Amino acid sequence: MADPETAEPSWQKFFEENTWIIGYGLSYQFLSALDGKKLEQAASGFDISGPGKRVDALMKTRGRINSLCFVEIKKHTTDLLVQSRFPYRPGAWAPSAELVGAVSQVQTTVHEAFGTLRGKVHPADGVGDPTGENLYNFEPRSCLIVGNLKEFVREEGVNQEKFRSFELYRRNTWRPEIITFDELLERARFIVEHGDVETRELPDEQGMPDDAQF
Repeated sequence: MADPETAEPSWQKFFEENTWIIGYGLSYQFLSALDGKKLEQAASGFDISGPGKRVDALMKTRGRINSLCFVEIKKHTTDLLVQSRFPYRPGAWAPSAELVGAVSQVQTTVHEAFGTLRGKVHPADGVGDPTGENLYNFEPRSCLIVGNLKEFVREEGVNQEKFRSFELYRRNTWRPEIITFDELLERARFIVEHGDVETRELPDEQGMPDDAQF
């Protein structure tokens, strides 16, 4: 069993080494890391390299114009709903405190970044030299990678009331887009099976947290 205190850093390292999974998998727009930068960046302050709230993956859309996209990476073991024997109300199960807190964290990060990184953004490297990129921060997209849908699966089938409660919560959460680890894995699998298999392959479980079973 992976240490809960090291699970998030383990996933951070894994996605650093396999940026394409986030880049292809989170959006119909292709995303990539910023030029010459790690995924984890300070997302508020005078510029992206300055002090501020750190975001797990600060990425950009790819096209003639590039926009910022904020990605927060939690744990695949994070509970999506409150773990209780009984629902909050008949048929209605509440989202877990960890999920609600993560959503609030992403929303706060994006809000603070919008207040300090307005309009056109000119990233700088660690010593203050401009990277030459021109990025834009108008209503930026944000994504939260968290949990696993197997939480709702029992030997006899899917607990529909719990799954419905989760789906209603995330579909009515405008930002961030909530994606589970198993969904991200399936998107990556589809890319590999229908893409350029000679240059792209799905990484094995090496580098993932020890209990990353999907």
